[in-house]
Amino acid sequence: MSRENWYKVDNVAKVFLATAAKRDTRTLRVSCTLWEDVDQNLLQEAVLSAIQIRPQFQVRIRRGIFWHYMEDTDLQPVVEEEHGRVCPPLYSPGHAMLHYKVTYYGKRINLDLFHAISDGTGAMEFLNIIVLEYLKLKHPDQFEHTTIHSGASEDELNQDSYKQFFGSMYLKGSSLKKAYHPSGLKLPYDQLQFFELHIPSGDILPKAKELGVGLTSYIGAKLMMAIKTDMPPRKMKTPINVSMPVNLRNYYPSSTSRNFFNNVNVSHVFFEDISFADLAKEFDDKLKANLSEENIKKQMDNFETMEYFVPVRAVPLFIKQMVVRYGSRVTDEKVSVVLSNLGVQRPPEELVPMIQNYGGFCSSSNLFVVMSSYNGDLTLGVTSPYSSTGVIKSFVRGLSEDGMKVRAYATEVIR
Repeated sequence: MSRENWYKVDNVAKVFLATAAKRDTRTLRVSCTLWEDVDQNLLQEAVLSAIQIRPQFQVRIRRGIFWHYMEDTDLQPVVEEEHGRVCPPLYSPGHAMLHYKVTYYGKRINLDLFHAISDGTGAMEFLNIIVLEYLKLKHPDQFEHTTIHSGASEDELNQDSYKQFFGSMYLKGSSLKKAYHPSGLKLPYDQLQFFELHIPSGDILPKAKELGVGLTSYIGAKLMMAIKTDMPPRKMKTPINVSMPVNLRNYYPSSTSRNFFNNVNVSHVFFEDISFADLAKEFDDKLKANLSEENIKKQMDNFETMEYFVPVRAVPLFIKQMVVRYGSRVTDEKVSVVLSNLGVQRPPEELVPMIQNYGGFCSSSNLFVVMSSYNGDLTLGVTSPYSSTGVIKSFVRGLSEDGMKVRAYATEVIR
């Protein structure tokens, strides 16, 4: 089936396009670490093969009069050894460029992706296709019959699922209040710190089960406690809000490789002392309530409305982007930390002996934590725009005090 020449961008993509900046490039990274060093030439060949399977990523974003749009591009990806920053800028208005990049370092394969063209689920599937194509080349005949395919058609993979499933005609503002943000100076405008934490699943899952909460709630409550240690007494009445992206494919029948997620929020105000056990249970109850299908649908109806009002549709793009940037700043003020759970990674069974681990990061103007689990290891990719590492240290200390054996790695920041 031939592909269209151009595509509308979804509403989430419009936010990323309006707010991409030198610090928060709106880029996400997913990585797969093998048990053997990566061969650059074979990886290059594997990526060229993978884009034949997922041509949805072979697009260039262009500016229209009223909205951005995507068009097919013949630009070819070039695999390089990793250098420079994690989550590099992958969108520059008016410049011809791909909006994804594949790099490697040692045993690790990285896929950096501009968030406007896909979300964590789509990125992870694309990464796994690249890894499979690489291993097929590296070990001929061993994975000849292994595939990674949802069975979706090309139209289904290109679907704007927001428009497919949502769109009631009313607006409703967020009830969240301005949240607490860690104190201290931020890094220079184009820098972020990245931390990778590894925790044995056998250490942390029993602790969460003992409290009767899910892993996301356990980590979310630990983050709240860590941020609380940073709060001066006069700020104790300011809420700490954890925002969590939710994969809407778990609620609606969509196979799109484009963005299809929404954020839910859990907030707590430390009016008085509370034990970690009680906080974790409160977090878990609030999260479960927010994840009900009724609440998810209600939020998405509110979100998807703006595009359909004729006065808004007729406004030139540069004015729309000013409005979106302002709205994004207001939203950021209501978020203390973002916690994104990519879940347990399950590559094809034949690939399991070849893969050591998975991980991820996301650029952000706030604290951002990406969770993923694989092969008995919980990996947390922490992004921070702050010079101080106090909250990160408190978070690791809280895990260690619960008996976790935490291994931590960090990028070097040039000051």
